[in-house]
Amino acid sequence: MNTRGLRSQQKDSIPVSELSSHTGAYGIQDTLRTGFTSVKSELLPCHPLELSEKNFQANEEKLNFSTLRNIQGIHAPLKLQMEYKAVKQVQRLPFLQSSNIALDTLKGNDECIGFEDILNDPSQSEIMGEPHMMLEHSLGLW
Repeated sequence: MNTRGLRSQQKDSIPVSELSSHTGAYGIQDTLRTGFTSVKSELLPCHPLELSEKNFQANEEKLNFSTLRNIQGIHAPLKLQMEYKAVKQVQRLPFLQSSNIALDTLKGNDECIGFEDILNDPSQSEIMGEPHMMLEHSLGLW
């Protein structure tokens, strides 16, 4: 099957798995982990640019990798991707906030002040999970 024509149609669509609700063992929504649901959060994007803004970082990264590949060869983007993957694996426990400063440094975001730097202070967070439950969930024990 030729999927070349389908890619252009699929890149602007929302995957179905993103719209599905998270259910627990008995088929009931797990509000302790996912929070309360609203119909508005499960609807399609209301503005044409919303999906573009949601995928902006991924599209910019793809463009940078393709430019780097054209200039320096295939080894440069592969090396960067391996470094990104290695840095993403190093994190704190699930119930502690992780700043991922090494990933920000690799991507060059350590010198930028963004929305999340000012309004995403973990000490002011309204959501704090139980450490034991979060570890069991991340390890697949529950």
